[in-house]
Amino acid sequence: MKTYEVTAQRDGKFWFVRIPELDGATQGRTLNEVPEMARDYIALVTEQPEDSFDIALKVELPQEVREHLARSRALRAEELRLRAEGAEEAKAAARGLRQEGYTMREIGVALEVSHQRAQQLVS
Repeated sequence: MKTYEVTAQRDGKFWFVRIPELDGATQGRTLNEVPEMARDYIALVTEQPEDSFDIALKVELPQEVREHLARSRALRAEELRLRAEGAEEAKAAARGLRQEGYTMREIGVALEVSHQRAQQLVS
């Protein structure tokens, strides 16, 4: 099934919709209307049924917003990395206590986790 790339950009109260492959454009009142308007336009120009193709929508955002999103994604990736690192450190701490002869209950108390979680960390 053919996929048409569609871009939408806010233009005052409306959304300006471009379909570069067809060198065409349309508009919608809301972002929710954009796929429908693009689909109508493509079907009309290509004389194909509306269900015979897909649309890949890209919303063009202001530069400041794109920068915030990029920073958000970078921070989330860092969060995942830090969580994994933190989990490895907790395991190392639990294993270290076990090697010192602590019981699972003592490890749990010392690490402020349940004894069941202590067992998971040691295993």
